[in-house]
Amino acid sequence: MNPSTPLSRPLPAVPSAADFQLPEPLSARKIVVAMSGGVDSSVVAALAARTGAETIGVTLQLYDHGAAVGRTGSCCAGQDIRDARAVAERIGIAHYVFDYESRFRESVMEDFADEYMAGRTPIPCVKCNMGVKFTDLFTLARELGADCLATGHYVRRVEGPQGAQLHRAMDDARDQSYFLFATTQDQLDYLRFPLGGMPKGEVREIARELGLGVAMKPDSQDICFVPDGDYAKVVRKLRPDADDDGEIVHIDGRVLGRHRGLIHYTVGQRKGLEIGGLTDPVYVVRIEPEQKRVVVGPRSALAVSAARLTDINWLGGDFSGPLLAKVRSMARPVPARMEGDRLVFDTPEYGVSPGQAAVLYDEERVLGGGWIKETVGV
Repeated sequence: MNPSTPLSRPLPAVPSAADFQLPEPLSARKIVVAMSGGVDSSVVAALAARTGAETIGVTLQLYDHGAAVGRTGSCCAGQDIRDARAVAERIGIAHYVFDYESRFRESVMEDFADEYMAGRTPIPCVKCNMGVKFTDLFTLARELGADCLATGHYVRRVEGPQGAQLHRAMDDARDQSYFLFATTQDQLDYLRFPLGGMPKGEVREIARELGLGVAMKPDSQDICFVPDGDYAKVVRKLRPDADDDGEIVHIDGRVLGRHRGLIHYTVGQRKGLEIGGLTDPVYVVRIEPEQKRVVVGPRSALAVSAARLTDINWLGGDFSGPLLAKVRSMARPVPARMEGDRLVFDTPEYGVSPGQAAVLYDEERVLGGGWIKETVGV
């Protein structure tokens, strides 16, 4: 589409050119912005346009356009695409939509279903970043001749002595570094994250001052393609046998009841087990997909001393010293160390689930991470 007339009034005085870390003159540069239709990527597009660089907004349609029309808390479909287009017109930049629905279904949604069927707890946001967003979108940005690809993620890109580093966002409540651990060094060299040093409130204020219609739009939910948070419904649609029932077994061998499908359970879960007659609470300790069995036990049975990681990604080379490890997106980082492919915790860690990611930090810097393959009990 052709860009519309730019805003006649000046943009608010906020950081701009420095956030994109590009050589002068900015008027000779081209920035591609990944626009999901939300407030964060919309503000990034506005900041990019303010630098004087040629700015192009790109939106990937990732899942069923029609089913997502009118939904809130989604991204990259339906109303979100229209919102991204409206923002681009408002700030006067070109905007393009590319259909990646089949690619997204194969690389993210099918994997999501398979992981649940295998008794693991998937993180589709990481898989999306690894594939569609930080691979396919990179290709598009480079084909458009862009000097960088900018996104609305809340992380910081810091130039270090050995090249670009990935750091946690200044606003801990908004930090998204856990979901970007698989970013490669080549990708990080090309990426820009202008919002990493801002609180969310400031981002919304910029959008409000600019008169953007998305200024108060709700944030997208973690799993964008799951209507109303009912992920089991999505898995059933992709894998009709997902609701096969089976035994719920205590770690001491007692059969306590039957479950209604492995997709309803995850390691560490306490609520929704529907087991009566127990005096003490029990938690899901592990899931055995071959036997279609859910194994439960006391909280002490959740303690693990180590986890074996696969597909480990290091940013800036291997790190052999003490580090901090985050094993769930909402978990606090805990002291640990790497011994080969084993992540060894200083003290027992609870609720470590195969399928999740272990993200490794040196204070604020992201060292990398890997996928949790299996755990070692205490």
